[in-house]
Amino acid sequence: YTLEVTIDAPKSYFLSKLTYPTSFVVDKKNVESGGEWWRHPNGSGPFKLTRWDTNSLLVLERNASYHGQPAGVAQVVYQLYGGYAMNLYETGDIDVSSFALSYIDRVSDPAGPFYNDLMVTPELSFYYLGFNTLRPPFDDVNVRRAFCHAVDKKKLAELVFRNMYKPAYGILPPGMPGYNDELNGLEYDIEKAKELIRKSKYGDVANLPPIIITDGGESGSISQDLESIIYEWKQNLGVDVKVRQLEPQMFIYLLREEVDNMFFYGWIADYPHPHDFLDVLFRSGEENNYGGYSNPQVDALLNEAAVEQDMERSLALYRQAEQLLVDDAACLPLWFGQNYTLVKPYVKGYQVSPAGFAMLNTVSVEPH
Repeated sequence: YTLEVTIDAPKSYFLSKLTYPTSFVVDKKNVESGGEWWRHPNGSGPFKLTRWDTNSLLVLERNASYHGQPAGVAQVVYQLYGGYAMNLYETGDIDVSSFALSYIDRVSDPAGPFYNDLMVTPELSFYYLGFNTLRPPFDDVNVRRAFCHAVDKKKLAELVFRNMYKPAYGILPPGMPGYNDELNGLEYDIEKAKELIRKSKYGDVANLPPIIITDGGESGSISQDLESIIYEWKQNLGVDVKVRQLEPQMFIYLLREEVDNMFFYGWIADYPHPHDFLDVLFRSGEENNYGGYSNPQVDALLNEAAVEQDMERSLALYRQAEQLLVDDAACLPLWFGQNYTLVKPYVKGYQVSPAGFAMLNTVSVEPH
């Protein structure tokens, strides 16, 4: 069979779109075999799904017919909600585990039992506060920039997340093609923030309209990171910011119609390409551009980058667009995620990609 496609975009962009799971090739007969066909998938990978007990257990077995490197283990067992992961890891019931923030001190202690098991890898994720640029006061770039300068992200990353997240000053996360470690971010600077408020059309914080952040949640309980940011705005600018919560399960479906002055949001890469962050979140008119941000200069750079056939030239254009977005305070970048994984010393070859995937066919287990 031949798949023929005509596109007006670089090959790397097209291939990156095909790496998104909804574009994966599946067996037509398998799909047409009946309801919930995906519980009995017919694939050609290094493993076969042999058991799936909902919310309990998932078992993969080595596929002897795999065309590539045979898997180094005969079986992979996933415990689905089988108990507290750290307890299972400590007792040796599981060999690989993630863990909650509450364990970070214990896990990262060089003198502790888990330090040599800890694997930290970049995650292609980005957390930010979006500005509704169509409503006051964030229709004024000076106010947007002021709110960015008034948050000490390094301090918050240390105190709230115990350095499990990396402060973000740009939009493209580490590990993403086009990531720019020389990007000029809007650093923490209280005096600069106050000056920008004075330069804005509002002139003084007393003239700012009421400011509300739209967030997902219930029962009025907000996350510690958002609470800390709101406290910093109060301390540094004298601004009171309120939070309005939407039902978590409906947040992304209601946000476009119900967004207030700001919104709390996060994005995890669908595919490893700058388009999935810069275009999808900030191009004029895009569905996920909930703040209504629009900058013709940014759009022009994104258009040019999308059709540029030279990869390095294309990435350079994306970096220019990202710097413009930061300068224009299209959003308040907060954190880049990281993957924290505990791996037993007898498990070899286990690596987590920035997209959060582990190539399990490269894993082997030594006698222990």
